[in-house]
Amino acid sequence: MNPYLLIPLLPLLGFALNGTIGPRMPGRVVSWVSCGSLLVSFALSVKLFLELSAGQESVTVHAFSWIHAGSLHIDLSFLLDPLSSVMLLVVTGVGFLIHVYSIGYMKADEAYPRFMAYMNLFVFFMLLLVMGDNFVVMFAGWEGVGLCSFLLIGFWFRNHEFNEAARKAFVMNRIGDLGFLLGMFLIYRQFGSLDYQTVFESARLMPAGDPALVGIALLLFVGAIGKSAQIPLHTWLPDAMAGPTPVSALIHAATMVTAGVYMIVRSNVIYTLAEPAATAVLAIGLATALLAATIALRQNDIKKVLAYSTISQLGFMFVAAGMGAYTAAVFHLVTHAFFKALLFLGAGSVIHGLDGEQDIRQMGGLRRHMPRTHATFLVGTLSISGIPPLAGFFSKDEILAMGWSHAAMVFVALAFASVLTAVYMFRLYWLTFHGAYRGDKHAHESPSVMTLPLVVLALLAAVGGFIGAPSYLHLPHGLKSFLEPVIAMPAAHVVSHSFEYALAGISVIVLVAVIFITRYMYVTRSRIPLEPGEERGLGRILSRKYFIDELYHSMITAPLRGLSALFAVFDRYILDAVVNAIPRIIRSASGRLRLIQQGNIGVYVLGTAAGVVFLLIVSMLL
Repeated sequence: MNPYLLIPLLPLLGFALNGTIGPRMPGRVVSWVSCGSLLVSFALSVKLFLELSAGQESVTVHAFSWIHAGSLHIDLSFLLDPLSSVMLLVVTGVGFLIHVYSIGYMKADEAYPRFMAYMNLFVFFMLLLVMGDNFVVMFAGWEGVGLCSFLLIGFWFRNHEFNEAARKAFVMNRIGDLGFLLGMFLIYRQFGSLDYQTVFESARLMPAGDPALVGIALLLFVGAIGKSAQIPLHTWLPDAMAGPTPVSALIHAATMVTAGVYMIVRSNVIYTLAEPAATAVLAIGLATALLAATIALRQNDIKKVLAYSTISQLGFMFVAAGMGAYTAAVFHLVTHAFFKALLFLGAGSVIHGLDGEQDIRQMGGLRRHMPRTHATFLVGTLSISGIPPLAGFFSKDEILAMGWSHAAMVFVALAFASVLTAVYMFRLYWLTFHGAYRGDKHAHESPSVMTLPLVVLALLAAVGGFIGAPSYLHLPHGLKSFLEPVIAMPAAHVVSHSFEYALAGISVIVLVAVIFITRYMYVTRSRIPLEPGEERGLGRILSRKYFIDELYHSMITAPLRGLSALFAVFDRYILDAVVNAIPRIIRSASGRLRLIQQGNIGVYVLGTAAGVVFLLIVSMLL
């Protein structure tokens, strides 16, 4: 057996053990099984990465034959190439740190073994998604992470609101998944196969802009819109914050929501040839980046600010992919996994230290009570805001430079979204860690098992950007050269060094201005955000998230519920009446017919004779 098959199998084994005998095992054993399986998978992922970096060719590892029906042949096989290797490092590496963090965050929960089992199952499906060598295996992982998302968002199922959030995420993801499924049908009809190699080699022979390629790309993108929370299917992600904070960090920041970006980069051959679809990816990503960033300006729940930030940053990745800058999209995916996992876990540490409080208006001055959480959260804030030389600066700077070479309007919109990112993140930072403490709960630092992963992620968020250092620093772009065999037809984006120097300098000046202005507003003047009902004008619109949820409720949810109520009346008073009438009629008829069964032999003989006579008469007449 190929040792790399253990990468997905070990988390599956951890799920099986913790899900079956976990409740009967000591908590320490549950932790060792859950985290240990991820650690070994990460070690194997590092080994694979080093081998590929040394020049080893990409390979396909066959596990077993899965579906054989007529001309359809699907194998459960894994593709070990540079792109899957990068994703494996992110999923297993960041996933391991989040699992370790979960030991401290969830250890007091009575369902701790079930939680860790679900987390292992999620990692297994995510690994299946990124390792599969055909669209069917990817789709299996795609559906699996959707299932695990439902289970983990609604983990505390005794809370009705959490169940509603889980159901909302599940339903909205199914809408996108229908598009993905239809795209797979069209792929098979066009190419007669669902294997990546066959599909992409055949697609290269087709003319650019072919309607079939455009249709395939658009349908696959519908799936990405649902999974990666792009408009109009973005509203499930903020509600998904109902799950425990490690869930928010693992599923809704570092891995699952980036599946749509991974799928587009994996299918880059199709999207490069399907220019209208690539334009749609760019437009939706740009609109999402701006819309989510503006909403984040007026959110007061610490996790929901980060949720809308995630939606906005995913928009940046889709813009990069839509421009053909696939390496830049993967680069930002990686750095985003570092700083956003750090920020979510930092938020979880704050919530843990305040006994469940999530409203930033009830915080303030926490840097004195939670120094380790404060220091690491500050690194994450600086990184996502784009302060050099932290990781977020390099990846976001690359996307901005690509935007300038693509179209000035794209650059302006992305630059504005970047400024908004700094504004809402420093608003969050100042209100949480500076000023006077406004809460009524005893604030305390989290245990080391929770803060140690924060330190590791802070280091990654600080130096991780050097894997894609810009050319003006005269350092190699390691990620670009590593992914070059997978990015079949990358778009050419060239900007001058003078522009990149100017972009970096102006970015720093603007960000420093944002830092001082937001500090003046929220620390010096101690401005506390209003309640959503007290907001007026644009502030009210932003705090209510452009009333999109209300719009969906009035236009979709309420009419469907009304229609279902009408069908319920039809079902109850017509269908049920008909169905229930049949046994009543049979029961009544049988009750009468049984009266002829008297046990009197004479009556039986008379009946038999009458029947014979009747049959004779009928035969004579005919």
